[in-house]
Amino acid sequence: MKVGFVSLGCPKNLVDGEVMLGFAREAGHEITPEARDADVIVVNTCAFIDNAKQESIDAILEMAQQKRDGKCARLVVTGCLAERYREELRKEIPEIDALLGTGELPGIVDALASAADSRYPIADASKPQNADVRPLTFHKKRDTSGIGHRASDLGSARPAPTYLYSETTPRVLTTPRHFAYLKVAEGCDYTCAFCIIPTLRGEYRSRTRESIVTEARALADRGVKELLLISQDTTFYGIDRRERGALAALLRELNAIDGLEWIRLLYLYPTTITDDVLAAMAECEKVCRYIDLPLQHASADVLKRMRRPGNRQTYDALLGRIRDRVPGVTLRTTFIVGFPGETEAEFGELEAFVADTRFDHIGVFTYSHEEGTRAYAVNDDVAAATKRKRRERLMTRQQRIVAEAQEARVGTEVPVLIDGPSPEHDLVLQGRLEGQAPDIDPVVYLTDCDPSSFGAGQLIRARIVGARGYDLLAAPSSSP
Repeated sequence: MKVGFVSLGCPKNLVDGEVMLGFAREAGHEITPEARDADVIVVNTCAFIDNAKQESIDAILEMAQQKRDGKCARLVVTGCLAERYREELRKEIPEIDALLGTGELPGIVDALASAADSRYPIADASKPQNADVRPLTFHKKRDTSGIGHRASDLGSARPAPTYLYSETTPRVLTTPRHFAYLKVAEGCDYTCAFCIIPTLRGEYRSRTRESIVTEARALADRGVKELLLISQDTTFYGIDRRERGALAALLRELNAIDGLEWIRLLYLYPTTITDDVLAAMAECEKVCRYIDLPLQHASADVLKRMRRPGNRQTYDALLGRIRDRVPGVTLRTTFIVGFPGETEAEFGELEAFVADTRFDHIGVFTYSHEEGTRAYAVNDDVAAATKRKRRERLMTRQQRIVAEAQEARVGTEVPVLIDGPSPEHDLVLQGRLEGQAPDIDPVVYLTDCDPSSFGAGQLIRARIVGARGYDLLAAPSSSP
């Protein structure tokens, strides 16, 4: 059968989708990016916050319409929304033929089959595949508010997911050929008051170093130049297995893999960033000097209510240590504004922290009151309009910080990884600096060059000549 795939949410969810595509292809199915051509459509969903849930529901309804109008015979829903609202989805969207939670990825083959008694044979070891597969897209938005707003809908009696993919798991990459995400662990052991992830993903469980390195080599052999290591807390890697220094040792081994140019860490945690990890980042030439560190707030009282560690003083000490041990490091973080009880004074502490610290990149989210979290029992007492205004204030301050930093960059020469033609204009090349992760950070637009001169995945040197908003403009100089 022809299988169409819609993937929503974070890179961790994207990897789950690629694994399911791998199982489907190994079972003999064909992958298609066209919904109208698909015999089966799979929607891999996110359910982290209200906006993500609504987007997932919209996508399901969009594909349900494709099922009614086209040749599609089956609609399969997977991922976090299916894990969280299985019975409600089954009841309210009868077009859904099968639902798979976050720990049921191998079940995709049975879900795709038209016969209820089909069974998937045990797979032989398989390297990751890259077939330039692109997820389906959807465009219409629908106001569907009937799913995911009652605490009784959580279905928390189900066993927590335990699945963990390995280097032998079939996988079809859906990212461009030159970069790929590699999940080093699954699940989470933290109890942050605002977060539902431990319920959806289960306890933290690390892959073995041998498994990760084997997959990384296979990805490099297929042309991957940038490897992005991900998990719910990447710096917790190995701690659940009582392996001291596991992440630093992994980075040094990955640094020796031929073909890789950049190794990037995403989703770090303030209490698990150790000196040996910082030393590996500073000493390994392929490991990006890039720290993605979601801090969530700076007020000690808000952090305590969030069940997060630290305060302004400990964060200042941590960031100072990072900058001291990894010269030239890029710092990225995310914050939540409008958490229950957040006063104007507490928000002011966060605003001052952003002004003083001068992060390279920040993301700001307005608090989403999620059933099933510890914070759900507390009154969501910050008005939506206040949340939005605080977010705007923080982002406006960050814009000024970025503008000053960009002005200081003009005239410098830097390595740039080419991503390919810009989505905005195919005659303009787009790339990224070491301090820019794909899809979440600003980009570099290359001027004064023939777009055919450089290919995706090529690392060149370029001179920064200006800025356009958050993005930079650069002129190629030579190969590094």
